[in-house]
Parts: sequence; C-alpha cells; structure tokens
Amino acid sequence: MPRIDGTSARPVVNDRPARAVVLAGGAMTCANLNLANCADEPIHIPGLVQPHGALLVFDDQQALLGWSANANELIGVMPVLGAAASALGLPSDTLAALHDVAAEMVDGEALPSACEVFIGAREFDCIVHGHRQRLLIEFEQRAVGSDVVASFALKAHAAIDRLKRQTSIDALLNMAVQQVRQLTGFDRVMAYYFRHDDSGDVVAESKVDSIDAYLGRRYPASDIPDQARRLYLLNTLRLIADVGYQPVPVLGREGDAAVDMSHSVLRSVSPIHVEYLQNMGVQASLSVSIVVNGRLWGMLACHHRTPRQVPYSIRMATDVLAQVLASSVQTLEARAQAALIERAAELGSRMLAAISEDDNVIATLDAYADELRQTLGADALIVSQLGELTIHGELDVAVATAIVQALPADGGVLYQYTSLDQWPQPLRAQLGTWAGMLAMSFDASTQGVMVALRREQIEQVRWAGKPDKVVAHGPLGPRLTPRGSFNEWRETVRGRAEPWNDTALTIAGQLLAKLSRSVAARNAEIDRARTELMAMLGHDLRDPLQAIAMAGVLLERGSPPAPLGRRIQSSSNRMQRLIGHVLDMSRINGGIGLGINPTSVALHEVVSELVDEVGAAHPGAHFELDIPAPVPALADADRLVQVLANLLSNARHHGELGKPIQVSLHTIGEQAVLTVRNHGVPIAPALAKKLFDPFKHTSLNNSRNRRGMGLGLYIAHQIVHGHGGVLAYRYDNPQVVFTVALPLRPASSLR
Repeated sequence: MPRIDGTSARPVVNDRPARAVVLAGGAMTCANLNLANCADEPIHIPGLVQPHGALLVFDDQQALLGWSANANELIGVMPVLGAAASALGLPSDTLAALHDVAAEMVDGEALPSACEVFIGAREFDCIVHGHRQRLLIEFEQRAVGSDVVASFALKAHAAIDRLKRQTSIDALLNMAVQQVRQLTGFDRVMAYYFRHDDSGDVVAESKVDSIDAYLGRRYPASDIPDQARRLYLLNTLRLIADVGYQPVPVLGREGDAAVDMSHSVLRSVSPIHVEYLQNMGVQASLSVSIVVNGRLWGMLACHHRTPRQVPYSIRMATDVLAQVLASSVQTLEARAQAALIERAAELGSRMLAAISEDDNVIATLDAYADELRQTLGADALIVSQLGELTIHGELDVAVATAIVQALPADGGVLYQYTSLDQWPQPLRAQLGTWAGMLAMSFDASTQGVMVALRREQIEQVRWAGKPDKVVAHGPLGPRLTPRGSFNEWRETVRGRAEPWNDTALTIAGQLLAKLSRSVAARNAEIDRARTELMAMLGHDLRDPLQAIAMAGVLLERGSPPAPLGRRIQSSSNRMQRLIGHVLDMSRINGGIGLGINPTSVALHEVVSELVDEVGAAHPGAHFELDIPAPVPALADADRLVQVLANLLSNARHHGELGKPIQVSLHTIGEQAVLTVRNHGVPIAPALAKKLFDPFKHTSLNNSRNRRGMGLGLYIAHQIVHGHGGVLAYRYDNPQVVFTVALPLRPASSLR
C-alpha cells in the first residue's frame, strides 16, 4: 500500500508464523491453529481493528507512528508518518484529551480519557489512553445521538442504586442481568460464576422469550483461554458490534513493533472467538468482567441476534455497575468468611481450654467432632493418636486406618486431596465414594492427626454443548474449530469431591496451628511433671526405702525370724526396681543415655545365674534352661541382667500357671540370641504396635500385673538398642516369644 508521502508502508502486524491472524480474502482466518498453539495466540497484538472506528497511534512526544487503514475514510485524517498530532486536523477536544493523557503518563501508562466530538456530520466517542510509551486515540462512531445517550445516565444511576440494596450474591446477579439488559438492549444477558477449575456456570439470566435459556449450564474453562482471561482483567469491557465485520489493518513504519491493544476498545478479536459466537447464532457481543480481589470472579455476557453497537458512555455505565457488583460480592463474601472464621475461632478456643484440662486429646476432639465436621464442611472425620482412632460419619474402620497410615508423619501440616487420582495408588481401590481429604497433622511425636473427608460429588453437568474442541480440515489445512453446537449436553462427573475453599482452608490452618501449639504446650508440661516426679523418686525415696529394706533384713534374721521381714524386703526390692526404671527413663529423656559400659563377659554364666536366682525366689515358677555352649561377649552385664529380669518377670506374670518358662541362649553367626518363651495368649495387635512405648496403660488389663508402669520393656528395648542389638516379639502358638539378638562385638554407638 503506498504511504501518504509516496514511500511504501505495510500493516503493523505481529511477525508470527503461519498460524497468526492474517488478512486473507477480506476475512480473518486462523491458519494451522491447533490444540497445541491456540492458547499461545497473542490476541493483544492483532494488528487489526473493528471497522466501526478508527485508530491513531502516537509516541510520547505526540508524533504519529501508526493508523488504521480506514482513518482517512472515517475521520478524514490524512496520515503522515511522524507528523505531530496538532498538524493532522484533529478536533480541539481530541487534542486537549491527548495533551492531558500525555501529561499524566507514568512509566509509559495513563488511564483513558473520553470526549464527544463531531467530524463533519458524524458523531464520535473519542477515547485516548497511554500504554507502553505510546498514545492511542480511538474514534468510535456513534449509532445514536447525544440526547439518547444522556437519557441513560439516570437509568444507570437507578440501576446502581437497586444493585446496592441487594443482600445476597444470587440477588445481586439476578438484579445485575436485568439492569444491564435494560441499559444495553441486548437480547440476552448472562451472569457467569467461575468455579475453582475456571469452568463457568450461568447463574443468572435475562433474555427475550423467543430464545433458549442457558441458565444452569456450564461452559468449560477452555472456552476462555489463559491469554483471554488476562485481557479480561486488564480491560474489563469488550464490544463486538458486528460478528461478521471485516477487520481493518493498522499501518505504520516498516520494522516497528506491533501495537499492543490490551486496553483498546476497537481491538479485533480472535477468529476462534468469532467462529464461537457464530456457532451460537450471535451477531453482537458485549462482555463485562467481574473482578473480585484481583481475580476474574465472574462475567456479564451480553448477546444479540443482530449487529448492535452500544455507545461508549453506556458501556462505561455497565462497567461501573459491574464494579459495584464486584464490590458488593467482595463485601458479602468477606462478611460470610469473617463470620465462619469467628465461629471457628470460638470453637478452637473451647477445644484448647478442654485440652489443657485433659491429657486425652482424642477424647477432647471427639466431644467437638460434630461441630468440627460442620465447620469444615466434612462428611466424615477421623481423629487418631498413638495408633488409636475414632471415626465420626459412615466410614469403615479399615478404610480409616489405611488413610491414617498412608499420611506423612510431618507435624503442623495441611494435606488436601480433591479427586481419587491424587490419592496414593494402593488406597484408591479401598476408598469407595470417598474422594476429598483435608488432613491436619497436629503432633508428629504421637502421630496425632485429624482428617476431614468428603464424598465424591456425583453431578450431572449441563454443558452448553459437548466440552470438546475438534480439529477440522478445510482449505487452509487442519485447524481448531470451536464447538459447533450449544445444545445442552449432560455428563456425569465422578471421582471428584468439592474442594475446600479458601475460607475452609483458612479455618483449618488456624485450628491446626492452635491445636499444635496447645498439644505441644501440654506435652511440655507433662514432660516437666514427669521429670520432676522422676527426680523426686530417685533422690527423695531411695534413702527411706534402703532403711526399710534393712529393717526387713533385721526382722528376718531375728530370733525367732519374722515372716514379715521377708515381705518387707520383697516389697522394698520391688520399689527399688521401679525407682531404677524411673531413673533410667529420666536419663533417656534427658539425653544422657543409659550409661552402657561393655566389658568381656561370659554371657552364658550371667543368664544361668539370673535364672537360678529368679527360680529360687519364686518356687512356684518352673524354668527350663537351654545353653548348649559358652557364649563370650563384650557387653554390660548389669544392663543385660536388667533386660533378662524384665523378660522373666513378664513371663511369670503373663504366662499360664503350671507351664514352664523356656530360656535359651545360642550363638548364631556373629550374634548371641537369647530367647524367653512362655505359654499364653497372643498380645493384641494394637498393643503389639506400642509394646516398647513407655507408660502403657494396657498392662493393667492383666489381673496378675496390676501395678505395672509400662516402663520395663521400653527400658529393655533401649538397653538392647544401645548394645547395637534388637529386641523383638512374636507369637509361636501356643507360646509368647521375646528374642534378644546381640552382636558378639559391641556396636560403635555403645556409651
């Protein structure tokens, strides 16, 4: 195309490969557009404008850089590259607006300024804005007179006032579609709400009676690609006055960068979107973004069956209405969120107060389970600690156990699953209809966790057409084609739960933080109390017990001997052993260690002597000893006596009366293996998991061991571990078996 000054000019379009929007046969096409590159289409720099207006582009010094090819025809401007704006014969109001916007430029950006101008007999809306160091003037020809436009001001004010009086989001959206349709005159106005996956539900609609309703239908996220969503945030209004328009190229200097039209009102749209609207039978479209907290919350979409141009000032009124709508939505959502968080905080405070008064965290949480389920919006709740769990809701125990066991052991962490494919593979077959999980690990040391569960949300989605795009072959080869039908198409969605929204996650996070702090504080308080008790037992009671034991010895050796003396000795010896356990526990908790001192020892003699001693002290017990050969080792003999004494005591207390207790010592490879067997019932699986934990209450279940503290096996396990060995339990029907495997040479970790 010849330029005004006689040299050549070309359209300023993006230098893109063949897939880019180009002028072909007087209509836009999208050659070679496919599923892989459609989302990358740079729709903000199309190099084209819609024909109902003209565009002029200036640098920040107001020198002409580019213009739409219809500038001369539509606004009578004879473009000269580099010409000053003041030399182009522009209306004075336009020049004043341009000067003001140029003066307000900050970092190459300036907000738009609009005015009404006449060029000959034609009336235009003139919009000026600054973007990327350029000044853009757009002349949009009006289809109606100023008097008609002015009458909409009162309507817009009334519409905004009605909107402000609504007290729910549903009422807001229903009022908004009615008011926007009255302002703009479109056949249909829909309000979209964008879900967590960016699909859009039509939640409100106002339309003429002669067209189908789209209310309640869902549109897939792919209908609005990511780059379009970004533009909807930057430029909240977009008008297509006539879907069948012929685009007008933007001309300029060879080599200049394409004009960024992100904020332009005349920007030509993607051919994919044009085809999309044509498939819907739409000839004119207006979209108004609803932006809440910086995200595209929703949209007002206006459709018309014939071309329709809405004056700029009326569009601005709808934009203001949408901003009022967004502000009201934000206020209502914030108010609802604050109320939920306040109720959750009050619940958390009551829970923490209860936990501070009760050592049993599970019992405390159980008391508040129903409130927790309601607050978190859960269908079931699991509370687990130290291998015990309780369930609230219709959930199988085996499934609940598997869920808890599959969780990471980290404390103070939230875990969320929203669909079956996010769960660990081995668990999926067991879950049934459970698909959503929100887990709160509040105490890693005790495996304390609270798990909220949601069932899969089986829903019949009413898609506006099947949510697929197809690649069709035409004159330009394979290209992406929008969905050709917008008739209702239903799909059953399974395996997905409703995700926890930001409010629920905030509440869960706050509950988790409070619960973790409270449990940690309670644990610290208990540890301090235990430490003080242990110190008292070790230092304040040992001397009196020694005196009592000596008194027992004197009584027993008196003349005549007193049977009471033997009882006093037995009881005081037992108390000395308990104190020894407590002191060992104190050393372990204090990080001092048990003080294992290995020396050369004849392990077979240590075992034989202790079995003889216990047998003599308990004539009613029958011991069978099996030591086929000497077993020399490097070990702490006193500590190993402590281990074996505990195992023999347990065998006496828990074994069947009259059945022998079998003790064997063998050398197997590089290990000494000591085994203690007694006839009895197997240890329950729940207890077996915690067998070597301290302070077990399960030992109280045996009528012959009412005073056990649960420390003996824990300390024995620590002693064996300190020798680099392993203490293990198994059941060989009909015998309970404890095995100590020790290396014949001590591990380097001995201390």
